[in-house]
Order: sequence, then C-alpha cells, then structure tokens
Amino acid sequence: MEKTLRGVGVSHGVAIGQVRHMGTAVLEPPTTQIPTEDAPREQARAQAAVEAVAADLTARGNLAGGEAQAVLEAQALMAQDPELMADVSRRIAVGSSAERGVYDAFAAYRALLASAGEYLAGRVADLDDVRNRIVARLLGVPMPGVPDSDEPYVLFARDLAPADTALLDPTLVLGFVTEEGGPTSHSAILARALGVPAVVALPGATDVAEGTVVAVDGSSGDVLLGPSQEKQEELRAVAAERKAALAASSGPGQTSDGHRVPLLANVGGPADVPAALENGAEGVGLFRTEFLFLDDSAQAPSEEKQVEAYRKVLEAFPEGRVVVRVLDAGADKPLDFLTPVDEPNPALGVRGLRTLLEHPEVLATQLRALARAAAGLPVHLEVMAPMVADRKDAGDFAAACRKAGLQAKFGAMVEIPSAALRARAILQEVEFLSLGTNDLAQYTFAADRQVGALARLQDPWQPALLDLIASAAEAAQVTGKSCGVCGEAASDPLLAVVLAGLGVTSLSMGSASIPYVRSMLAKYTLAQCRRAAEAARAADSADEARAAAQQVLSGE
Repeated sequence: MEKTLRGVGVSHGVAIGQVRHMGTAVLEPPTTQIPTEDAPREQARAQAAVEAVAADLTARGNLAGGEAQAVLEAQALMAQDPELMADVSRRIAVGSSAERGVYDAFAAYRALLASAGEYLAGRVADLDDVRNRIVARLLGVPMPGVPDSDEPYVLFARDLAPADTALLDPTLVLGFVTEEGGPTSHSAILARALGVPAVVALPGATDVAEGTVVAVDGSSGDVLLGPSQEKQEELRAVAAERKAALAASSGPGQTSDGHRVPLLANVGGPADVPAALENGAEGVGLFRTEFLFLDDSAQAPSEEKQVEAYRKVLEAFPEGRVVVRVLDAGADKPLDFLTPVDEPNPALGVRGLRTLLEHPEVLATQLRALARAAAGLPVHLEVMAPMVADRKDAGDFAAACRKAGLQAKFGAMVEIPSAALRARAILQEVEFLSLGTNDLAQYTFAADRQVGALARLQDPWQPALLDLIASAAEAAQVTGKSCGVCGEAASDPLLAVVLAGLGVTSLSMGSASIPYVRSMLAKYTLAQCRRAAEAARAADSADEARAAAQQVLSGE
C-alpha cells in the first residue's frame, strides 16, 4: 500500500529505487581498566588513529574538491583538536583503553556543546562521524559509511557526515533521505553541489525497511513508500518534463516580461568554477574564501598564495560579476591563529567581521591580495564583509578596503536582523547588500541551522524572514543600490520567484540549482512575482506562505 512521508526537500530531482541503510554506527567500546605501564602505548595508538583519520578526511576532501573540500578539512581539524586530544590522553593515563578514551572524550565534548547551546552543536553529526572513524580504526572494524552495492539504490540514514556525502557516486546513489539535518546542513549543501535528489528532516526515515521501493522528490520533500508501477511512471514523466524545461532554458536570468534577475554561483574556490560555467552562471555571488585558510589553521596563507587562488576564479568570469566574501572565521569555522578558544557561545561572539577587525593585518593582507588578483582583469569585483551588525561595522569595513587600495564595490552581508532593519543606514557606507538567509534565519528564530528538530524555523519561507528580506530590498531600492540573496534560499525555484517579487536584484546559489531557477523565473511576469510575494508575506507560517505563493502563480 502506498504511503507518503513528508520531509524537507533540499536538492531537486526525482529518485526511484530500493532503500539501503547507512552502515551502523560503531559499537560502544567496552570499559576496561588497563595497567598503568600500558598507558603510553595506548596513548600512541590513539594519536596514530587520530592522525590516520585526519589524513583520510583531508584526502577525501582533495578528491571531492570545491565546497566539500573545505567541509572535510574542517572535520580533519576537529579530529586533531588539541583540547580533545589532551582529554583523551588524560583518560588513558588513568586506565582507559585508547578506544574507550576516545569515545568518552568525544562524548563529553558532545554533551558540553549541546548543553551550552553553542553554534557548534549543529556539527554534532560531524563530531560523531570523526569519533566513529577513530574508534573503528582502533577496534579494527570496517568504517561506518555508505553501503557497498552493485545496484543503484536510495540511501537512508539518521544523518550523513560530510565525509560520506562528499564522495557519493551519483551512478549508484540515486538520492538520499535523512531523519536529521536541515535545509542548510552540510549534507544538504553538498547534495545540491552533487546534483543528487535529497530529502532531510524526515521523521521515521530510519524505520523504513531495507529493500523498500521508494520515490523521493527532492523538490517537494515527499517520499512515497511502495509506489505502484503506474505512480512510478507518472513520477518519471514529471521528472522528464522538468529536464526538458531545463534544457530549453538558457541565457540570463529574467522574468517572462524581461525583468533581469542575474543568476550567480556560490563557490568555495577554483575547483567549483567548471560547474558554475557549465550551468550558465552569470558570475559569482558568493566566493567563500575561508577554504584557503583551512589548509593550515595555525597561520594565515601568504599574500602570494591568496593572489594565485583569487585570480583563478576572477579570470573565469571576464566581464562578469564576482562577489568575494572576506574571511568568515569563528563559530563552526575556527582557526587556531584567530578564533578565541574560551567563548561561551561562539555563534554570538567574535566571528566574521568582528574577528577581522580585531586582527586588521589579516584583513589588510586579504584585501591587498584581492586588489592584486583583480589588477588588469575586466572582471567586476565586489567585496563584502560577513556578520555586519550596524553602520559602524559597514563603515569600518569600507575604510579598510579604501586603505588597501582596493578598486571594487564594497558591500555588507545581511545575516543579523539588526542589519536588515537598519539597512538604509548601512547603505550610507557601502554600495550593496547580500542576504545570507541561512544565518539570518538562525538569528531571527534563535534556531540552530544544523538541528533537524528545528527545521521548521530554518525554513526560508517563514514570513518573518520574508519581511526582513523585503525590508533590506526596499532600503536598497530607495538608495539606488543592489540587494542580492546568496543564501540557500535562492536555490528554491518557487522561492526565487518570490524573492524577485520582494525586490531582490540578484540570486546566488549552488551551481546545480541555476537551471531550475532560470526555468521557473522565465514562466512569470514581474507583476506575478510581486503578487506571489505579497501573498507569502500575508501568511502566518512557512507552509502557508509556500502554498499561498503557489496558488497565486497557478492562477487558482
């Protein structure tokens, strides 16, 4: 009998196949007391296992490239965290085996983060994955992870660690479904980059029996259990129609009556450029530069190294627009030479621009490197600061850009409600705004972006979030400046129509989403986009907002 479950669709497409479950987590190691004289040997075993796991994660990142590389390198740093390793060593010194010391140290760190409500609590899946890999190596058992299979399947899991998601083989893994996670989790972001249909935050996902035939719609979030042959054919036909519409869509992003909405790509470095070009990106709306700093968290990369990396991206878009976000360190992206280690809540502490203003030499070096990288190129360079709270932040950033001799537009990211509410004042200091909807939702609703149980509050269709976006867009329009969206909200084709109606002037997203958004925008006039936006803002919940916009656009 057919049954439909509803999760959060995070990566477009339809996948039909049999369910295979993620490999089980490592069993809890036994509690055994080791002799004192064995402690040095066990400490050495633990250190060797940690180093091997960190090396494996780094190697996986190198293979995956792009955003996945930055995520996996951050995980490798997590594995080698000095505080964690010191705790492991202390536990072994008082009698724990290497595997038990690792297990208990990670459990204590996990509990500390969860109880403190820190932003890093959203990386619990990453932390658990690192622990499981270290313990598995120490026990000599297979790593938990993606199942081996000669036949294509749909992967079901409680959650997926970045190390697993980054190297999924799209020819075998037709799509995936997780019980945890949210629309802005690492797994969701990487799924979009891979172009694999995915649904997250699906209650009961781990209870679906192995081998069950399912149909996963990564756009709607629907997961159909046991679909009939007729239903399968219907879904395949719908998927084929979507592909045909994508193939027929080309050129710049615009509404059916010619209102331009440039479609840009989010990239993490040169490795992401080919996919952006292949999908018709009109430029880069978010160049995340922290990937370069994660190579060595103990020190900043040299100015020469930065120039080389930035120029590779800038050269790929002659005459195009490239928006670079300066280093966004802190919270879930700690760097040893920058990030405070004793903050009670890093998400609300010194991160983003706040970190750079405390370390002006790091900011100045990056700005000089960008100026040198853009020299002689016809590219339209724009540089923006993360975590801008008010006009003073914006002014301080603009002053630093001018001091570095940067010939570019200076902008501010709107990720804090105060910046959206006071956007007009901020625009007195900078030339454009870029809305980071992931963090803006997190701070608006006090809802950690990685916690699946809070996915409702992380939904970018929340009317309160739409209100803040409208406020920022209106401020930009009044001052004759631009206001783009570079958060994952831009990758939702229906929401992209609403964002255009709210007055957003450009949309930036994972490259794989660009054709879907281009095709959807081309169906409607600007007036229809505005009516859909008004209907969505008049709703009282995300589901109601989505339904209201859909109703307006369908003419019902």
